[in-house]
Amino acid sequence: MFDDLHGHHARLSETRITDLFAADPRRAQVFRAQAGDVLFDYSKTCLDAPARAALLALCDSARLAEKRAAMFRGDRLNSTEGRAVLHTALRNLDGGPVEVDGADVMPAILDTLSAMEVFSDAVRDGRHDGAGGAITDVVNIGIGGSDLGPAMATAALAPYHDGPRCHFVSNVDGAHIADTLRPLDPARTLIIVASKTFTTIETMTNARTARAWMRDGGGDPVRQIAAVSTAPDKTTAFGIPDTQVFGFADWVGGRYSVWGPIGLPVMLAVGGAAFRAFLRGAQAMDVHFQSAGWADNLPVMLALHGIWHHQICGYPTRAVLPYDQRLNQLPAYLQQLEMESNGKGVAVTGEALPQPAGPVIWGAAGTNGQHAFYQLIHQGQQVIPCEFLLAAQGHEDDLAHHHRLLVANCLAQSEALMRGQDLAAARAKIQDRYDDAELERQARHRVFPGNRPSTTLIYPQLTPFTLGQIIAAYEHRVFVEGAIMNINSYDQWGVELGKELATALGPIVDGAQDAKTKDGSTRALVDYVLKHRS
Repeated sequence: MFDDLHGHHARLSETRITDLFAADPRRAQVFRAQAGDVLFDYSKTCLDAPARAALLALCDSARLAEKRAAMFRGDRLNSTEGRAVLHTALRNLDGGPVEVDGADVMPAILDTLSAMEVFSDAVRDGRHDGAGGAITDVVNIGIGGSDLGPAMATAALAPYHDGPRCHFVSNVDGAHIADTLRPLDPARTLIIVASKTFTTIETMTNARTARAWMRDGGGDPVRQIAAVSTAPDKTTAFGIPDTQVFGFADWVGGRYSVWGPIGLPVMLAVGGAAFRAFLRGAQAMDVHFQSAGWADNLPVMLALHGIWHHQICGYPTRAVLPYDQRLNQLPAYLQQLEMESNGKGVAVTGEALPQPAGPVIWGAAGTNGQHAFYQLIHQGQQVIPCEFLLAAQGHEDDLAHHHRLLVANCLAQSEALMRGQDLAAARAKIQDRYDDAELERQARHRVFPGNRPSTTLIYPQLTPFTLGQIIAAYEHRVFVEGAIMNINSYDQWGVELGKELATALGPIVDGAQDAKTKDGSTRALVDYVLKHRS
């Protein structure tokens, strides 16, 4: 499938990105895609027009249009679990019916959204209070998609916060919940337990600890605990009233669930109107994804660059670099979205894939990353494609000079990655400081290879609507890459074996069972824990 593209890669192997700009003065206007006001610039990559055409041909050969229609139609694309993939329905505010097994799911989705708004409004205006008065803090207890999505979105929308303070607990390490709860008032804190099955061991362990903390501190667990779950029998047994339980269907995967009840802490922080704007931004990207031609389709071009850099060029990692401090948690969110979705070893058919399916996703907010790992990006021997994200305008008008400096740094980094600095230029900069052999030695340390690819996703300002557009674009990118690789992007069996073994190890770590059935390393480590446990 990729033979033609490997040929283009070989053809372009000696071509520098700067040469492509020199050959086409309009390159920056042509090698881009735009959805609304969100612009994806991919001109600083080593693609030329023939290579891009070969990439675009993958869409038709993979029957992308057919698979896209099947997803939005509610077909069971998650073939190993027999489920539809319909997170898009959660933001289908202006669309028509969406059917699963012949039944329209939209009325239930809209009813749940309205119920979330009623509850959120009551908490925010003090009508639904705690034992000690109005709710001042919300603690969301979840893990994976029940944590990463709402935590990322809540942080991103900080300028719109006008509700209670929101905190997030995910790690079963007692330090996480202890440090989070310590400064809070148990009589004025709302706990949200986010677990679809209400059996997730990390989440339920933390939930029981939080309930005891609330009860012991004078709070009212019945009034001050809500749940996001599809297991009403278990939430009732936990003591949570039905009016404080918000469910969603099994055709919404955890890492795609921030648009529904999993987004309740986001709504509590910013209010129902801003949350709906977040949904409408995602819906706008859904419309764009379904209607734009391949070359003009922003999520498609995001995905094709992922394919080009990983499957064709062989670059094993991708750095996500938001020059937007409030998107500091976006790299971690995308780690799960992309690596759990497309980190697969077999195709839909069960046959082994002929090449790796997904790169390692990592990154950090600029400019912090510049003083941490950009040294490796610029001068290391391995090539790391970089994806910059940047808002044209910040929210702090009185600190506009900060944002101008931020923008300059972002644009400078992508330029430096592309242009580099050769030995002659490095030598010329320091020729007045060193002589002869020392000049040569010092100059070599200042050479930047350049010709390193980067893309930039730029938008007017990080608003709820824009955030919805961005996250939906990355979701569809995952779908497109999975469709081209012919993998199931919507199961995650890779997390199961470790969970099974952890359950079996529980009694052994407690000292209630012998570790004789375990390997030598595990037995030795258990012995060490038992010896040093106080």
